Amino acid sequence: MTGLVGTVRIFNHHINVGYYWLALIDLLLFGGAVYAGAALYFLNLPGSFNNLVDNLPLQAVIFAVVTTLAMFSMGLYEPKLREGVNGILLRTAGAFGLMTAAMSLIFYVMPNLHIWRGNFALAAAIAFAAALTNRLLWTRFIDMEQFKRRVLILGTGTTAATISDKMRRKADRRGFRIVGFVRQMGEESVIEREPALTLDCPLSEYVRRNDIDEVVVALEDRRDNMPQDDLMHCRSMGVNVLDIVDFFEKEAGKVLIQHAHPSWFTFSSGFQRGDATNIVKRLFDVAMSFMLLMISWPFMLLAVVAIWMEDGVGAPILYKQRRVGLDGRIFEVIKFRSMTVNAEGDGKARWATANDVRVTRVGKFMRKTRIDELPQILNVMAGEMAFVGPRPERPEFVRELNETVPFYEKRHCVKPGITGWAQMNYPYGASLDDTFSKLEYDLYYVKHQSLFLDFLVLLQTAEVILFGKGAR
Repeated sequence: MTGLVGTVRIFNHHINVGYYWLALIDLLLFGGAVYAGAALYFLNLPGSFNNLVDNLPLQAVIFAVVTTLAMFSMGLYEPKLREGVNGILLRTAGAFGLMTAAMSLIFYVMPNLHIWRGNFALAAAIAFAAALTNRLLWTRFIDMEQFKRRVLILGTGTTAATISDKMRRKADRRGFRIVGFVRQMGEESVIEREPALTLDCPLSEYVRRNDIDEVVVALEDRRDNMPQDDLMHCRSMGVNVLDIVDFFEKEAGKVLIQHAHPSWFTFSSGFQRGDATNIVKRLFDVAMSFMLLMISWPFMLLAVVAIWMEDGVGAPILYKQRRVGLDGRIFEVIKFRSMTVNAEGDGKARWATANDVRVTRVGKFMRKTRIDELPQILNVMAGEMAFVGPRPERPEFVRELNETVPFYEKRHCVKPGITGWAQMNYPYGASLDDTFSKLEYDLYYVKHQSLFLDFLVLLQTAEVILFGKGAR
């Protein structure tokens, strides 16, 4: 049963299977909600219901797919979601608001698929109640101990402590349970609040007796302290044996750069790009940029008017800034101006900070809603940026970060993007520590880049905009 909540790869991206099962159940419930809504709406008019049945299957499929995608976009299938009941209610309400807007557009373009307003309202109400009930039951089910993988950590030093430090919360360990941290001879134990084990039998024997599903190697010294034969025996028994870097990559969606070695980047799977992949990626970027331009041009026009109303007609609308792109090439990123005209009049580059006094009132709103990023569509069209990728950084900061942050230059192996995996998982970075953390997510994207991962990032961009994640 552990397969129900385990992690698998889809197009080279690690996903938690449990929450995709939840999405599948929701999909079926949402489709059923359309039928239930129609049955209730035409309860006293059975003849009308029979006439409606012809279009009902297609309407149910479209309603179910759109609603499920809206739930995805609000982060409701994210295993590490840490919201309480109120947060879940707010996100679900936001998802149904997005669904209503999308369905209205579909009804306008394809009027033959129109669902009567009363029927649509009933279907939406039933789907809303079904989504909340399903999530409540599923969360209780997926958190049951018997459905979690049993994980054993080999090591009790500072490397092993990284797991307990960075995976403290229940949401961080959804899908697995740490049975304990195994002490190795000569290694100092710094583990706190976790079970530290001293084995009185071979490691493989302990694994067999305790039904361990996975062993994570987190030793300080692997040359003299790693039980190679025992680990091979564990693998021969069907137990998964992972390095700590691979464990974080699978469970947290990031590359643990402080414990990764140059050889890991050389021999690890991923980091591969072919001509066909680049062509498909480019077509995807152009298509998505054109669609975004068609949707966002009214907001861009309103942004121009708002900037002029605050700073006067004729004030600069756009702001160009040098950034580092693919293979370290310099280009000028285009954004709506969100700071005062002479924000860096002394010519010194500065990180944006919380409550930055240089940000205008209009700029603050644009940054919160990401409207200031929309002109970067032109950078994507020009081929300087991709739609999804690491955020481009300024040359002044890149020179400094290349010297202080391990593997920082590897993020330039792909084009920078308007949005990205790091923005989905980490707030705005304005310090060296933030840069370390965001780079871990950026390197995961560089390694696992695919259209599937790009699509997931785009879906969750709505969550970033509506909840202001990473805005400053």
